[in-house]
Amino acid sequence: MFKSISHLLLLLLTGFIIIGNSQPLRAEGFAPLVEQLTQKSFNKKIKVVRKIAASGESRAIPLLTALTEGKLYFRKNDKKVFITAAGENGYSLLDPLTGKAVGISATTEMKKIKTNNKLRRTLNSLLGVLTLLSPDPATRLKSAKSVFQSRDIKTLPVLKKAIAAETLPHIKKEMLTTQAAIVAGSDQPSSDRLAAIRHLRNVGGNDVLALLTPLATDKSADIATAAQVAIKAINNEQAVWGAFQNVIYGISLGSVLLLAAIGLAITFGVMGVINMAHGEMVMIGAYVTFMVQEVIRNAAPWLFDYSLLIALPLAFLTAGAIGFALERGLIRFLYGRPLETLLATWGVSLILQQATRTIFGPNNREVGNPSWMSGSTEIGHLALTWNRLYIIVFALAVFAALFFVMRKTTFGLQMRAVVQNRQMAGSMGIKTKWVDALTFGLGSGIAGIAGVALSQIDNVSPNLGQAYIVDSFMVVVFGGVGNLWGTLVGAFSLGIANKFLEPYAGAVLGKILVLVFIILFIQKRPRGLFALKGRAVES
Repeated sequence: MFKSISHLLLLLLTGFIIIGNSQPLRAEGFAPLVEQLTQKSFNKKIKVVRKIAASGESRAIPLLTALTEGKLYFRKNDKKVFITAAGENGYSLLDPLTGKAVGISATTEMKKIKTNNKLRRTLNSLLGVLTLLSPDPATRLKSAKSVFQSRDIKTLPVLKKAIAAETLPHIKKEMLTTQAAIVAGSDQPSSDRLAAIRHLRNVGGNDVLALLTPLATDKSADIATAAQVAIKAINNEQAVWGAFQNVIYGISLGSVLLLAAIGLAITFGVMGVINMAHGEMVMIGAYVTFMVQEVIRNAAPWLFDYSLLIALPLAFLTAGAIGFALERGLIRFLYGRPLETLLATWGVSLILQQATRTIFGPNNREVGNPSWMSGSTEIGHLALTWNRLYIIVFALAVFAALFFVMRKTTFGLQMRAVVQNRQMAGSMGIKTKWVDALTFGLGSGIAGIAGVALSQIDNVSPNLGQAYIVDSFMVVVFGGVGNLWGTLVGAFSLGIANKFLEPYAGAVLGKILVLVFIILFIQKRPRGLFALKGRAVES
């Protein structure tokens, strides 16, 4: 009880500070103040909203919030103010004085209470102050950020009270930063301003840089010098974080390339087949994900968060079966003729693309993110989306599973035997033709599950696979044909190289430079980073 009373008194004190006088405003009444919001003058509206904030009324917060969000209207015939919500038959009306619904009104009967930039800044500042002591931590954090943007010196006394009362470290840190931002640009004593600049220097970030830049030319030499030192330190810190960001984003891009290329590394390395339809296997996996989500949306929406887990085996089996059929029906007649396999599989890719357009249409299809893949997390000054992080983990898991199959299973042993010496493997009783078919099916199936992952970060369309086929071949050739470790190192190396080149050369020129590097590299090491003996290399 005492805590609530102290909060109320503090809100009253805040209002008096904001309007610059100490006389109580409750005597004016809350209702007349609300009615005054209908006037046209923005300057007069600013004075009114300050008085509303200072009134101490709990109804002030929803009223000012509605005004900020453009939901405050007045009825034309009697000038009565309402908080509105758009509906099919007009506006649903809420009385700001009682908080009760009072019916529906036609849109033609209502007029919006307009705001301008100055009024919106005032509203944000007032709402920030009014909610600094909210019992809800999220509201307090949002309020501290709002006050940081406005940096109104009049909010400083209340902000100090809120800092003293705050118990959560991350919110208190945000409030301290807001306090430093206000003090640094104010006419407070130099010692306080210097301490605030030191605090801001430790916080860093673009918002702080924008705040400190005008202070670098402050009339006080000490303040200007401190601001310049802080700006230089923040720029150096951001350069380090920028390099770290390029590495992380490069690993993220590399994981995508790894998923797209790892299946190709198997078929190309073991069978020597230049499979231009590999990208379409990725596309098929993405469309399987779309179909699974469509069924779940219509039949069992509660399963949506598990849609990707359901789509993974289905995409693997679907793409794998198509790859197996392609090998049995076409590829097996073209072994030893790489140019003809290239042309044949290119034709197959066109057929698959057109079939997809016929069935699903040419437009992009919506594939949603499960809740556990939505949102982002922050590491220092770097924001990382969860879907990218999950794809990195998923790519490494696929690599580990495939490595286990290649090294620890009978099928993997037979596959490696066929790579090293086909005739000897056949003489030992290995059915090389079935190894070829199953290998092609395995590579296609992995491309299918790559499509499941790529559906979370790229547009699902008939052209999805074409965006990755060239990069996939570059990864395989650079890393070493048929070598899984080479594919892993090649994918991450090219991903990181692209991200470091993009800021200087642009995305397109960056890719061209990477391609030129690979061509020059292959001239020196024709077998790539990790050489593997096999039919594709020896021929």
